[in-house]
Amino acid sequence: MGRQTALVLYAVAMVAVIVGVDILFFRNHFWARLTVNAGIVLVFGAFYLRFLKGS
Repeated sequence: MGRQTALVLYAVAMVAVIVGVDILFFRNHFWARLTVNAGIVLVFGAFYLRFLKGS
């Protein structure tokens, strides 16, 4: 699998997690939803930098 394909799948997984958490837990809570979404993006970013970024 190519690097570009892996990054696209990684981004799709991140979006799926964000949308799933929004729908399941934070439908009517704007500020909590915004905070959790930012946290999810930070976790995905840290995981990318730690394990997936090329040297």
